[in-house]
Amino acid sequence: MSFRVGLGHDTHRLIAGRPLILGGVRIEHDLGLDGHSDADVLLHAITDALLGAAGLGDIGELFPNTDPQWHNADSALFLREAQRRVTELGWKIVNLDCTIHAERPKLSAHKPAIAARVAELLGLDRSQVNVKAKTGEKVGPIGRQEAINADAVVLIERS
Repeated sequence: MSFRVGLGHDTHRLIAGRPLILGGVRIEHDLGLDGHSDADVLLHAITDALLGAAGLGDIGELFPNTDPQWHNADSALFLREAQRRVTELGWKIVNLDCTIHAERPKLSAHKPAIAARVAELLGLDRSQVNVKAKTGEKVGPIGRQEAINADAVVLIERS
């Protein structure tokens, strides 16, 4: 049996006037993430992890922020396309482990819904997706509530 690991990371600035979407779930907050698409840092990190595990480059190569067709795009499109490409090469997801770094809003209550949505988007059992939330301890751009970032690790195996 053959396995590969992929690591993804993404960061976006927080700004007024945008919705906050994390893992495909809209979170009530007075600030949202700035970006060309919906700026869902978690789905972007997972997309990068999947692409990296399969040796397929990164999200910016497939969905460049210079391409107007991706303006305000739902990041679930990126995730599904990455999974399609990985599957086409004969790989399947074993599990995902993800961390969202945000000072505010507090995300503990949202973790189950986020994990369930990610599992749904990828056609996985909920037990295959883990979501953690951390603060910046008031340090750096996360701690100063200037940004939110996410990390994702994925394990894939030959199907």
